[in-house]
Amino acid sequence: MKNKLKRDLKARHLTMIAIGGSIGTGLFVASGATVAQAGPGGALLSYAIIGVMVYFLMTSLGELAAYLPVSGTFATYGARYVDEAFGFAIGWNYWYNWAITVAVDLVAAQLVISYWIDLGSFSWLWSLLFLTIIFTLNYISVKGFGEAEFWFSLIKVVTVIIFIIIGLLMIIGILNGAEGAGWHNWQIGDAPFAGGFASMIGVAMIVGFSFQGTELIGIAAGESRDPEKNIPRAMKQVFWRILLFYIFAILVISLIIPYTDPNLLRNSAGDISVSPFTLVFRNAGLLSAAAIMNTVILTAVLSAGNSGLYASTRMLYALAKEGKAPKIFARLSSSGVPRIALYATTLIAMLCFLTSMFKDQQVYLWLLNMSGMTGFIAWLGIAISHYRFRKGFIAQGHDLSELPYRASCFPFGPVFAFILCLIITLGQNYEAFLQDTIDWNGVVATYIGLPLFFVILFGYKIVKKTKWVKYKDMDFSKAD
Repeated sequence: MKNKLKRDLKARHLTMIAIGGSIGTGLFVASGATVAQAGPGGALLSYAIIGVMVYFLMTSLGELAAYLPVSGTFATYGARYVDEAFGFAIGWNYWYNWAITVAVDLVAAQLVISYWIDLGSFSWLWSLLFLTIIFTLNYISVKGFGEAEFWFSLIKVVTVIIFIIIGLLMIIGILNGAEGAGWHNWQIGDAPFAGGFASMIGVAMIVGFSFQGTELIGIAAGESRDPEKNIPRAMKQVFWRILLFYIFAILVISLIIPYTDPNLLRNSAGDISVSPFTLVFRNAGLLSAAAIMNTVILTAVLSAGNSGLYASTRMLYALAKEGKAPKIFARLSSSGVPRIALYATTLIAMLCFLTSMFKDQQVYLWLLNMSGMTGFIAWLGIAISHYRFRKGFIAQGHDLSELPYRASCFPFGPVFAFILCLIITLGQNYEAFLQDTIDWNGVVATYIGLPLFFVILFGYKIVKKTKWVKYKDMDFSKAD
């Protein structure tokens, strides 16, 4: 009997998988950089604007995933509604994105745990331990992964809520230890918008990285129970919860810690191992709470890595199933897990061991840039696929009432998301070109994802002689 993916993920798993994938290193580790670089107002505005863009992307994905819930998600949609080569490139791009992101999360875990135990040149052993844990969780079954992710994410959500409450109590003076807190931190130096518009564009990459993971729900659609009902429900809940968490958390950080505080991570010389969340508790004199917070951050980082390993493994499986990757990766275990795809992805995640050779912060930020760019490409793919899906759906005489979930604000939503996402993608490191001497290392690290994507896209297109899919030729069958 041929093994199949198991539809064992419930609605609560779907919601927490999406939250778990996005509340991790971006919020707990990298958020300090946004406040330090763009000032409190700039950071808050960046999160709000990117948040609106992500909202439209999630409604687009919700419409696609509820209609066609497959693990191939963007790769399948891109191939069906844009061009087979586009789907191929998006799929491989997304696999690479999350494989690299797993490595980034393992680097972060290694740095966070040095708060207690610093192994010096042997710090890579921590990465090996954490990689073993998330590999085991993904190896067992999708139900095991979903359950672990549910509890990982619940810890993070509860922590963020408690952090916001305690932070607000400190700000209004009910809790002592934050006498310097208040709106005056928005008036120090160049605040609230330090560095102006240029800094906001630069920070948008970090903010975008923070929100990446919300689209994991599209990957999980292929293994969810009753996707036509559960995906729309999860989509509606996830975005607003995440936006609320991010906006309030950044506001609390900016009111308690001045953006000029040297402890906030500003560049490669910063101290990643001390999270802005930990700094807030330290400012309040709650040293034991700071240790607890670091434990939670460690859990959060593991959770994000766990989700990333799941997403990249399922994408590689879907590519193999569609003939766009070696067939061996489409093999499933009796428990419905594509274990050979898991082995391959885990090998790529071992990139994190580079940190034993180079200075931690430099490698961390380099990997952050690489995965951040490829994530934006995946988002651009969602916007294009949804726009053409809806146009083709109508052109073939289908009625919108046939859609289990319908994205609002069409065509404005996907068009707005595409334009804004494109501006941020291309403008992430534009200041590098304005200097007297161009920092080519920085330029390559930031933009490496773009040429890689186009080489894959046009390479496949030339070899396979694929054509742009016309609206009348689009396949709207629901067969997996």
